[in-house]
Amino acid sequence: MANRVSWPQALLALLLLTSPSWAQESTESLSKEAANPLADLISIPFQNNTDFGLGEFDRTRNVLNIQPVVPLAGGKVITRTIVPIVWPPDTGAESGSLSTGLGDTLFTAFYAIPAGAVTVGLGPALEMPTGGEVRGTQKWSLGPSAVALVQPGDWTLGVLVNNVWSFAGSSDRDDVNKGFLQYFIVRQLGQGWYVNSAPTITVNWKAPSGQRWTVPFGAGSGKVTLLGQLPVNAQIGAFVNAVKPDVGPDWQLRVQVQLLLPTSLFGGGKEEAK
Repeated sequence: MANRVSWPQALLALLLLTSPSWAQESTESLSKEAANPLADLISIPFQNNTDFGLGEFDRTRNVLNIQPVVPLAGGKVITRTIVPIVWPPDTGAESGSLSTGLGDTLFTAFYAIPAGAVTVGLGPALEMPTGGEVRGTQKWSLGPSAVALVQPGDWTLGVLVNNVWSFAGSSDRDDVNKGFLQYFIVRQLGQGWYVNSAPTITVNWKAPSGQRWTVPFGAGSGKVTLLGQLPVNAQIGAFVNAVKPDVGPDWQLRVQVQLLLPTSLFGGGKEEAK
């Protein structure tokens, strides 16, 4: 049976960083694992998204997504929790901001299914109303989520989708029916370097026709490196919204720092599953 990894163990590893297991995985292999959302790899991404050109006064919004990814059951189940910290502007004025703080939290779990060269993950997506009245929907929402990918050679090609519908929450707020699609294309360049494109396409099915979709295009680059013995994946990218609601942003700058914790550090992983 595979060893279970607890958060205290992960925190202890981050604080001590004394295990020689870090040296057992090259930055090249870790870079390819980091590109795979279904990899048997604990990671803690801090993804900062800055949106420019919101509303008639061209305001700026900032969202920091803290999104730990934890594999369970010997890597057969991959969980991802997205905890957003939101700095929203008052888009109806030239200056000023609304209440800053936690947005709605999204939890997703995938059951990984190898299918030849393709890896597929299926599971639920649950959005929790942690954002309050200003930064959230005040609704509990649930729906399916799926991811599929291939990794031929130095490439990673895949797509991740979900859609959630509200089923509980404040009766004074509008019902939720919204979708998310992210395709990702990653090309490894060697020595931990890579180029990628991973725009996030969103749709609000409750919005009026012509105001539902946000469709960005763009690309970025990054590198997996060692800070001491800690593997870190750092990347930057920019995305222009070719389709957007009238009040939506014109473009987005994304900066991400991802802490990588290979399960080999804890003596777990798929190799020990029996």
